[in-house]
Amino acid sequence: MPVQIGASSPSFADPTRLLSDCHRRIEMFLQALYAVAERADHPLTEEARGSLETALRYFREAAPKHTADEEESLFPRLRRLEDAEVRFALTRLEALEADHRDVVPLHMAVDKLGMQYLETGCLTLSEIEKFRAAIASLMTTYSQHIVVEDNVVFPLAVKLLSEPDKNAVGKEMAARRNIRPIHVELLGKSK
Repeated sequence: MPVQIGASSPSFADPTRLLSDCHRRIEMFLQALYAVAERADHPLTEEARGSLETALRYFREAAPKHTADEEESLFPRLRRLEDAEVRFALTRLEALEADHRDVVPLHMAVDKLGMQYLETGCLTLSEIEKFRAAIASLMTTYSQHIVVEDNVVFPLAVKLLSEPDKNAVGKEMAARRNIRPIHVELLGKSK
């Protein structure tokens, strides 16, 4: 099951909605990892194998693009705004960037153990505990992280970023995925 944002609604013309949509995918794939980990003391079924492969690939390939979308495209534009709400939110941006760094070793552990589970069909009790603990930590971090972005950062961006800035964020997101967002380019011409 390929996962690609921007292929359907929402579009790159609405980058914050697209980022929020990506959060739903993150939550879905974390749940898939959790379900696999809960049954990791049993032989790997074909259904679990497919879920695990897809989730690991998503976090290896797509999730880093989402982080770049935020840290390289959205957050810098918010930092340039002279607004009291933005100044308050800036402290939250730093915490969100720290979350991005903090989950890297957790993702590495989950990927390593998940790949091992895929290759061998089993994990030792110690490995199962590490696998479950890393996934639980990811779920906790992301649940708090996503609430701040969906409820504070993204609405602030919708409210305060200019249309050219929103279009630029959308174009940069599309470029990270090697997608030519015609609808974003035309958005500015239709006004």
